[in-house]
Amino acid sequence: AMRHRIAQALLLLLGCGIGECLVVHAPLARTATIRAGPFMSATEAPEEAAAIKFPAPLSGAEQLARAATFWSRAVPVMVSYMRVYAGLQLRERLLGQCLSNDECEVVWDEEHEKGAATLADAINDLKGFYVKTGQIIASRQDLFPSQYIDRLAGLTDLLDPMPTPLVRAVICQELLLEGESFEDVFVEFDNAPLGAASVAQVHRAVLSPRYGGGEVAVKVQRPAIEAKLMGDIAALKALAYQVRGVEAIPVDYFVVFSELEAQLADEFDFVKEALAMERIGDALATGPDGQPCTPPVATPRPVAGLVTRRVLVMDYFRGEPLSRAVEAMRARGIDPESAEAKAFGRKLLSALTRACGSTILGTGFFHADPHPGNIFVLDDGRIGLIDFGQVKQISRRERVTLARVMIALAERAAEMPTPDELANISRLAIELGVRLRPGSPVEGPAAVAIWLFDGSVSKLPGGFDTGELSPNSPVRVLQSFPQDLVLVGRSTVLIKGIAAKLGVRWSLADEWAPIARAVLQAKPTPAGTPRLRLLSILRMLGAWAREKVERAAFRLYAALRFRGMSSGNTA
Repeated sequence: AMRHRIAQALLLLLGCGIGECLVVHAPLARTATIRAGPFMSATEAPEEAAAIKFPAPLSGAEQLARAATFWSRAVPVMVSYMRVYAGLQLRERLLGQCLSNDECEVVWDEEHEKGAATLADAINDLKGFYVKTGQIIASRQDLFPSQYIDRLAGLTDLLDPMPTPLVRAVICQELLLEGESFEDVFVEFDNAPLGAASVAQVHRAVLSPRYGGGEVAVKVQRPAIEAKLMGDIAALKALAYQVRGVEAIPVDYFVVFSELEAQLADEFDFVKEALAMERIGDALATGPDGQPCTPPVATPRPVAGLVTRRVLVMDYFRGEPLSRAVEAMRARGIDPESAEAKAFGRKLLSALTRACGSTILGTGFFHADPHPGNIFVLDDGRIGLIDFGQVKQISRRERVTLARVMIALAERAAEMPTPDELANISRLAIELGVRLRPGSPVEGPAAVAIWLFDGSVSKLPGGFDTGELSPNSPVRVLQSFPQDLVLVGRSTVLIKGIAAKLGVRWSLADEWAPIARAVLQAKPTPAGTPRLRLLSILRMLGAWAREKVERAAFRLYAALRFRGMSSGNTA
């Protein structure tokens, strides 16, 4: 139990690692919509934008100061937990005195209260990537003490939204053509952001008729944010490196943060995000047979031409984020525990499962940041998925091995695999790159696979428990987890968490098995088989050419700020 407490403390400081998917984003209450009106004249736009003072990038000294501040707050909390743990151990071994469970709870509650206060103060002071860490903790009631949940529950990414003049200045600098005014592009622009995350914030707007009209969401990157966030995650990596191999830590978080660091670097290029949005949207709208289908979740599309590295204009979704779904239900008079709410929960679970399966297994290119702030319940009843800043591509070999794991899990005769089934699942898990600590039970690799992909089980092979922080969790015997699959794990943990909240036993392996079979059946055409028909070849070449043209177009838009407007429209 004491090791469990130490694990909790270290997990708090490491940002919860693989469970990072359960971040809560609460939108700011909207203020009145303001018209673009006479924001600036065509001739004044460049001067007005230039007059706004843009934040300067952090200097090397400032980055060191942030890291030092983090370490000065984090290390004393860790040391304090270790001191309490060592004191209780010595008291038991040397004096033969063992506190009762109630007495232990009092001791640990006091420690949690101190640690929670320190962590909350540090996050409020540092902001940046640390805000996301606090949100992770606040959303994982199943993992962390109530003192931390209560202290950090009020955290949102909107603690420090950019001022409106700065937002508009960035938009003017990035989007406006020579001789163009703000109102030439937007006839309405909401002053208050819909959301303000660590990298960017989003505003609702309405395009002018010359740009197609209609409601859009405008994502604007914070100036000089890249160095700040990369420095924050480097500090977390350094802390994770120092505790590698500590028995109380269930996962190698250095690997986790290394993968997150690589993914975060791509979040600063909105042209890449627009391409990812299109690619995933196309994949979800295409069935296993290559024919168009109804996508399991709705995804926004970028507005061609209004995309640059720091500004992204896209479709606007009306709805509520999953993080506020319960609150929205109550506001509409719907009991979150009612049969209606439960039925919708199953629909949500099914939609997300299909979306993740068809992208992870089907194409290997998937949304790598699925948390409740990025999942929307739309007003028309559909499920929406937004924010494609973090995406991941896994190899065909990894997709095929994952597909074989799904089929092996789905086809086992009972909840507890037979010896032959166990050996096969373990072999496939090892082929994926799962490595266990020396002396671990031989059932360990299979237990990890079942823990990740089958939430319907009540027990695991090898005497392991299903609880993530249980002393007998299979996660505790992991020596290393394949870095390329860390973000696959985030998706599985998200779906498992939603299923747990709904009280539904949900097996990803069972749900993904049909997709997995289709992946394994889609083998390259062997030599000596009849040639493809000319029509099939032309279709394939057409799809390839269309993708290349779209990619080239987006890069041109970013480089030249070309909007695809004909000269007649400009006139």
